[in-house]
Amino acid sequence: MKNIYSTAAALLLAATAFAQNEITYTVSFPNAIHHEAEISMRVPQVPAGTMRFRMSRSSPGRYATHEFGKNIYNVKAYGEGNKPLVLKQVEGDVYEVAQHGATVIVNYTLFGNYMDGTYVGIDASTAHFNMPAAFMWVLGMDKRPARFKFNDLDKFGWKVATQLKPEAGGTYYARDLQYMMDSPTSLANYKTYSWDITNPGGKKQAIHLTSHSDDDQATIDAFGQMVKKVTLEAQAVFGELPNYDYGNYVFLHDVAASNAGDGMEHRNSTSIVQTTPKIAGFETRLLGTFSHEYFHSWNVERIRPKTLEPFNFEHANMSNELWFAEGFTQYYGGLLLERAGLLSAADHYRTTAGLINSVLNSPAALKYSPIQMSRYAVFADAGVSIDPNNNANVFSSYYTYGGATALALDLRLRSQFKLTLDGYMRAVWAAHGKPEKPYTVADLQNVLASYTKDPAFAADFFKRYIYGSEKNDYAALLANFGLLLRKAQPGKAWAGQLGTVAGRGRSGQARSGESGGLTITNSLAMNSPMYKAGLDAGDVIMTVNGTAIADAQALTDLLATKRPGDKVPVTYKNRTGDHEATITLEENPTLEVVEYEAADKQPTAAQKQLRTQWLSSQIK
Repeated sequence: MKNIYSTAAALLLAATAFAQNEITYTVSFPNAIHHEAEISMRVPQVPAGTMRFRMSRSSPGRYATHEFGKNIYNVKAYGEGNKPLVLKQVEGDVYEVAQHGATVIVNYTLFGNYMDGTYVGIDASTAHFNMPAAFMWVLGMDKRPARFKFNDLDKFGWKVATQLKPEAGGTYYARDLQYMMDSPTSLANYKTYSWDITNPGGKKQAIHLTSHSDDDQATIDAFGQMVKKVTLEAQAVFGELPNYDYGNYVFLHDVAASNAGDGMEHRNSTSIVQTTPKIAGFETRLLGTFSHEYFHSWNVERIRPKTLEPFNFEHANMSNELWFAEGFTQYYGGLLLERAGLLSAADHYRTTAGLINSVLNSPAALKYSPIQMSRYAVFADAGVSIDPNNNANVFSSYYTYGGATALALDLRLRSQFKLTLDGYMRAVWAAHGKPEKPYTVADLQNVLASYTKDPAFAADFFKRYIYGSEKNDYAALLANFGLLLRKAQPGKAWAGQLGTVAGRGRSGQARSGESGGLTITNSLAMNSPMYKAGLDAGDVIMTVNGTAIADAQALTDLLATKRPGDKVPVTYKNRTGDHEATITLEENPTLEVVEYEAADKQPTAAQKQLRTQWLSSQIK
């Protein structure tokens, strides 16, 4: 008995010491109407020597850098008894305190007026926090737990929605820095719709929709029932829910026309900020983000690329696997809505065609692999650079590239092996997600080899379509399902996709000396007729076929009178002077997907069966 008591006493002492080690954040809102919060970070048991603390430069779910340090000011440090300490700013977002006692308190003002999933939005109606954009942290103390106290809740009528663990006294707990930074928190007078989902083993977990919007409870309830259908279809793909920490998953949902908009996945929650005036009347438009982000609670939060583990908050996090983490999730985002009966077949086929167009008509996708496009996320993922780029030719989104790859693999598994992408995702979940064993690209290939029992197929698929830039034969694959891939606008002339401003420059202000014309504002894709004719960003189109061009509609109307193969003279100007060129128009390359029935073709019973099995609900 003595040994038992001694062990219990030791554990109690360890737990007490651990609690005394906690970093405490207190958040107040004396000036919320002007988008400010006052934050205090109390750090106990600070070791001797220089204490360095900082703001983050990157955020979970984002892959480029974000300069969060720009939105904090009035940074001051104190010891016990509010004794001021000498504070030194050594980088834009890094600070030091060299001389201090056992406890250091850092106070600062946070400005937040960008309502999305990456930054911070504060006003009298809400305070919506992405944690890396809001809270400083101490280098070398990553393993310490953190506790949060939010003041002024009664003043504004706010409640707290978060995946942080609620504890006594109105505080919220994070076990370490990684969990803290992955726990967005919304303070608002939101409305809630909750439901339980039971795993096959009998474990019941709660899912909560917390919506801050200009809607009544009946609207929230009805929308929540739609979201519930999506969550059940997602569970059916993997066969079970993840084990959510503390048994809860939370949708942090904010809807207002003034929002910036975003969807950002997290381990046990997702931050969804949308830009419609309200939910009512816009339900179908809003559901896609829910479907995508919820799928992430398996794919990326637990089926996790090794390149993102652990997440580094000091610089961009480059990954080889975003074509899978984001792209396969993009594919399922639309598919789950179709299976749940929340998306029409025609809308699903439009989404499918969009994925195919993104790879078959993209110069970058035709040259670069999904892995290369995943790496480019450090520049493309809402990055902070402002200078023009050549993305029309060097970047194809890993969302759509990966989504198109997922589509091809799903269709091939179903038609060649009588297997499904659902089954492959369950196999990846079993091998890497459930045990939370981070994966590499090679691991994904190995799982495919094991699942199909055909290592040669897996090796060939990855060599050609993942490591390489070859493209699947989508027309042949879709034909197996009684679907036709065809030109969406056959016989229609096409000059290329333009970003244009009528008679104006990039800033939106009229250029000195310009009179009319249409300014090309973006780099042109190298497979477009205008690019081939020698036009590009900065050129001002003056006439086409002898007709003055004042705006984009004038150009569209003129081209509508032409046919593929027509040669159209164009005059344009740039800083080197006035120029003439000839554009040889081509047929619009945009593709569409339609059922055989809509194209006066009769699918076979086998084709219809494959289509039904693919698109129907998987809930048993």
